[in-house]
Order: sequence, then C-alpha cells, then structure tokens
Amino acid sequence: MIIVTGATGKLGRRTVERLLERVPADRVGVSVRDPRKAEDLADRGVRVRQGSFDDPASLVHAFEGAEQLLLVSLDRTGEECVTGHRTAIDAAVKAGVGRILYTSQMGAAHDSRFQACRDHARTEDLLHATGLPWTSLRNGFYTSSALQFLEPARHTGDIALPADGPVAWTGHDDLAEATAAILTDEGRFEGPTPPLTGPAALDFSAVAEIASQTLGRPFTRTVIDDDTFHEQTLAHGAPAPIADLILSIFTAARNGEFTTVDPTLAELIGREPATFDTLLQHAWTE
Repeated sequence: MIIVTGATGKLGRRTVERLLERVPADRVGVSVRDPRKAEDLADRGVRVRQGSFDDPASLVHAFEGAEQLLLVSLDRTGEECVTGHRTAIDAAVKAGVGRILYTSQMGAAHDSRFQACRDHARTEDLLHATGLPWTSLRNGFYTSSALQFLEPARHTGDIALPADGPVAWTGHDDLAEATAAILTDEGRFEGPTPPLTGPAALDFSAVAEIASQTLGRPFTRTVIDDDTFHEQTLAHGAPAPIADLILSIFTAARNGEFTTVDPTLAELIGREPATFDTLLQHAWTE
C-alpha cells in the first residue's frame, strides 16, 4: 500500500488523484488530520485514517501496512518543522514502512539562506539515519508562491518586491504527476532526486515582461529595499518569524539557490512542464 500524508493539501491531494489513475484505490491510503475532509476519497475506496504530527501513536496507526510512505513536508518552520518530521519518520519506522519519500525542495542545504531549505536538509539527515530506503523529492519552488507575491501587482500593475534572482518556478500539478510516477516505480531514485523543476528560471523582471505579454497590459518591476519589504510584511499582519522567512526567499534567490533547470521532471511526466505564463494565465483569467 502507498500512504500519503497531507492528502487534503495542495500537493498531497493532487498526488492522490494521480495515484488513483495508476493503481487501484485499495492500494492507496491517506493520513489526514481531519478525516471528514477526505470523505470523498473514502467513498472511492481509499483507506482514510486520522494522523497528526503531534500524536505519534496516530501516525503509527495511519502508516500501518505502508510499503511506501509519501511524507509531505509540514507547513512549519525551524525546530517545530523538523520535530514534526522526526515524529513522522519515527512513526514510519515503528509501523514497518518499507520506503519513505519526502517532499523536499531544490536548494535544500544546511547553509541555505532560506530557512525552509535548512529544515529540508535536516529532515534528509533524519531519513538517512533510519537505514530505510528513502527518496527526497527536490521539488522546484512552487509557482503558487510567485503568484502570491504578484497578487498586489494584479491590481496596481507594479511588481514591488526586494531584489531577487532567477527561480525555477514549478507547478503543483506537474510535481504531483511526477511524484505518482516515482511512487509507482519503486527504487527509481535513492536519496535526493535531481531538481524537479519547471522549464525556465525567471527573476521578477522577466516575470513582469511575461505578465505584460500574457495579460495584454503593462507591468513594471520596482525593487524595494529589504527593510522596507520586511516592515510592509509586518504591517500586513505577518508575525516576525514569517516576515523573516518570506524575506529570506529573496535573499536565497539572490544567492543563486533556485536557478537550476533540470530535465528530470519532464522525463518523469513525459512532456515539458507547464510554463510560467501558462500557470499565470490559468490563475488570473479563470
């Protein structure tokens, strides 16, 4: 059986749907905090069990019988994130899981300027220490993050953000399809995968040009200093640690941590991944 955590989230849900195109429903299970949100999956024959990263016993039960476990990384940062992942990995060992796949990120490294990438690196260390077979999916930076940064510009026409660098923005749908392909072909990757990226690395100046061409109206790119951006983020209600985290994305991008474009994702899904302009148009015109 293949067990997926976070199966009601953006990536987890899409991955389950792609899995159900490849294997019978009775070979798929999900571990979710609120089983009511996965009732439709249960109705289709998927095994649904409650599992919380704050309740180790629930995870052991949710992971029971897993030949493979897809551990979708938590939406937490720092020690809280790594502790949650440690709890899940320990539960997987206790449950006798055969293989763990983990949704990491391109640029995962202990010295990354982006906190999440440091968390991913620490989690990969935990996976290695289990002695179990494991795969770390080095996913490209989600395009949905870029679209969130662009939301104010949707109304103003001005992309006012800190100095950045090229980022290989990558769509959730393509990553979910690739993840399902890897889960149904065991052992294709041992340890970290190559970066699973979209077809181009773009900075926000390039994004402004793409937005102008795609949407037929002008977009400008204004660089604001880091302190001003940080203050603006706080003023919009973000806690200080989240404001620090968001700013660190730009710091890491300036350091070239997300520039790699790799063909592995295209090879896994059998086509070119969706381009930024396609994902932008889909998000803003539908």
